[in-house]
This record gives sequence, structure tokens and C-alpha cells, in this order.
Amino acid sequence: MASEQDKDSVNSDDGQEHDNDHELSPELLIKHPLQNTWTLWFYKNDKTKSWTANLREIISFNTVEDFWALYNHIELASRLGAGCDYSLFKEGIKPMWEDDRNKKGGRWLINLDKKQRGSCLDNFWLEVVLCLIGESFEGESVMVNGAVVNVRTKGDKLAMWLCETKPQESIVKIGQKIKNRLGIEEKVIIGYEVHSDTMIKHGSTAKIRYTV
Repeated sequence: MASEQDKDSVNSDDGQEHDNDHELSPELLIKHPLQNTWTLWFYKNDKTKSWTANLREIISFNTVEDFWALYNHIELASRLGAGCDYSLFKEGIKPMWEDDRNKKGGRWLINLDKKQRGSCLDNFWLEVVLCLIGESFEGESVMVNGAVVNVRTKGDKLAMWLCETKPQESIVKIGQKIKNRLGIEEKVIIGYEVHSDTMIKHGSTAKIRYTV
């Protein structure tokens, strides 16, 4: 039969083992830094205010964990009201053509049918965002400024904004990467618009410089 001292010893060991089970490993306490700091912007379609007044800077983050905490907290793009936008840009760059780091560039534009909002929009937007923060474009990632999702009544849009319009090879490489990551069929063509063309466009579409 075990003595009281033996029992105390066993209980003490069990308690120590129990405490060790609750100790977090160092990996769980250290956040994983991103290469860049990113800022989320929200545009609310309030017709009583100017475009600039409707654009709000929400929050900036620079770790994987902070991104997921943010993403899991905000509304999905598919549930935003018509006329609203989410934009995710490198810190210091505003989601507007006039920004010095945007005005000489352009955007890869993906138009979605309104029927695709329920099936594709949220997955597409998440993949685009993961491409951004994960620097998925390798050497071309320095050309990528951010991305925008526009929720519209007639059909939603996704756009990847770049800081340049040349060299063509690099721009096209980024477009192909986006298309592959989103699983867009080969027969579906997406185009690259230059911001300066978009600002002076005639009708509903701007001139397409490149396609993939």
C-alpha cells in the first residue's frame, strides 16, 4: 500500500505534468511577420457625401495572425451593400488613381456576373488578398500596390493594381498568376487597363492594353 508521502509525490508530479500541458510552445507565441504592412480601406456608397469622404481607412496589419483576425471579423464582400468597396493596399498608398504610386500604373480587371456573387466573389477576393500579402508574384511583387473589390448591382469587379504599365512581360506574368490562382478558365479573357486611360474613357470601358 502506498504511503501518504508517496501519494503526495504522485499528486505533485501529476500537477506538474498537468501544468506543462498548458504551457504554450514558443511558436504559438510568436507572430509571423509579412514582408509588407497592408492597410484595409472601406468605401461606403453614401450619395450625400463626396467620394473622398466615403473612403475610410480601417486598419493596418503586418503579421499573418493579425490578417486572419481581421478577415474573420469583417463582413464578407458578398454581403456588402451595392456600391461599396473593400481595398487592400500597401501602407502609405491610397486606393485612388491620383496617388503618386498609382497614377503611372494600371489594373488587371476581372468582371463577375451578378449570379457569381454567391459562388465566386468571396473565394476570389480571399485568393487575391492572399496573393498580395504572401508576395506570390515573386520578383514582380514590387510592382503590385494593392487590390479592390467593387460590389455593384449589375455585376461585381475585382482588380489588382500595379504601379507600372511596363515591361509587358512582367505585367502579363502577374495577370497569368492571378488567373491561375483563381482557377479562371483559359477561354475567359481578362484585361489590363492603364489608369490614365480609365480616367478619360469614353463609355463604360477603358482601352485594354494587355490580355491573358
